[in-house]
Amino acid sequence: MTTPKTPKTSTAPKTSTTPSAPRFAVIGLVASDLAASLAFYRRLGLVFPEGAEEQPHVEAELPGGLTLALDTEETVRSFHPGWRPPAGGGRVALAFRCASPAEVDAVYEDLVGAGYHGELKPWDAFWGMRYAVVHDPDGNGVDLFAALPEGE
Repeated sequence: MTTPKTPKTSTAPKTSTTPSAPRFAVIGLVASDLAASLAFYRRLGLVFPEGAEEQPHVEAELPGGLTLALDTEETVRSFHPGWRPPAGGGRVALAFRCASPAEVDAVYEDLVGAGYHGELKPWDAFWGMRYAVVHDPDGNGVDLFAALPEGE
């Protein structure tokens, strides 16, 4: 008769071989005209390095530790030769919180007055926000929003 073997147990501390979850860090946009995109996002307060217009890849630090990265179409094609700009759009939007409903209106008017496409004029949304939508030079939706005062 044989007795079952007892599995050996290690006295060494256990280490996890499971990798930690990835951390969301960058929003990347492909710009057909980098200078135009930089001008647009700078009007919204983002800070890009001096001379960024001459670079193939630029980044702006966003509040909360995220980064907005802009790449030229040529940069993307350098590592993905078959890449083509999407024909449609409207699946992704960036959103900028404004300090007040009046600021939503003012920023919208500033951008539209500068020649950017105003997709939706400012309105009071049923979820309690003043909202407006403009498009960046590549047609990406950019929402402007601010909380409405209580009771409106």
